[in-house]
Amino acid sequence: MRLLETVAAHAYGAPAKQLARETGLALPTAYHLLRTLVHEGYLRREKGLFFLGDAAERLGRSGAQQKRRSTVADTLAHWRDSIGVPVYYAMYRDGEIEVICVSDSHQAPAVEEWADFRETGHAHAIGQCLLSQLDEEARRDHLARYPVRPLTPNTVRDNDALLRRLARTGRMEPVVERQEYAIGTVCAAVPITVGTTAATMAISLPAHQADRLLPAAHRLQAEIGRHLGSLTLSISI
Repeated sequence: MRLLETVAAHAYGAPAKQLARETGLALPTAYHLLRTLVHEGYLRREKGLFFLGDAAERLGRSGAQQKRRSTVADTLAHWRDSIGVPVYYAMYRDGEIEVICVSDSHQAPAVEEWADFRETGHAHAIGQCLLSQLDEEARRDHLARYPVRPLTPNTVRDNDALLRRLARTGRMEPVVERQEYAIGTVCAAVPITVGTTAATMAISLPAHQADRLLPAAHRLQAEIGRHLGSLTLSISI
C-alpha cells in the first residue's frame, strides 16, 4: 500500500530505487512487491518508471463511488431526522426503477417492499415521479414490460389511465399517492434532474398522518433546492 501511495504521488512515474528509498523498503523487497503489483495490474512499468495501473484506477473509482454513496446516505439521514419521515432516493436507469438508498428509523419506518418496486412503478410515488420525467415513448416502453396491475383498491386501473395522469403532472410538482401501493401508507416524491437521468427523493407516512404529507414533501423539496449543487456529483452514482 505504501508503494501504491508513493507511485500515486509521482504523476510522471518513478524508478524502483526512488520508490524503495521513499517508502523505506529494502531494494530487493521493493523490486519483489513492484513486480507483483505490475503482474496484478495495480502498477504498470514504462521505460523503467512505475505508474498506477488499471486495477488501481478501478479501486480509486470504487472508493470515490463509496464516498458519494456515503454522502447521499448522510444527507438522507439528516433530512429523515429533521423532517421526521423516512426518505428514499431512486433513479431511472437502463429502463429500470432503482431505489438507491433508503433512510429510515424505528420512529420513522420505511414502507415494506411487499411487491417489487421495479415492477410496480405505476402504484407508488417513486415510480410515478420517475415515469413522469420520461417522454411518452419511454413510458409506454416501461409499461409494455411492467403493465399496470391492481395492488390495492386505490391503484390506477390500466395503462391508459396512468399515462393520462402522468401527462397532467407538473414538471416540478411533488407526486402524491395515497394507499395505491400499500393500504395504510401515503407517499410523496419530488422530481430531481441529474444530467439526463430521471431521479427522485421521496417520503412516506402512515395514512392517519396524511395531513403531514404535502408539508413534509414541500420541506424536502426546499432542502433539495438548497443543497442540489453540492449533491449533484454525489447522487450521480
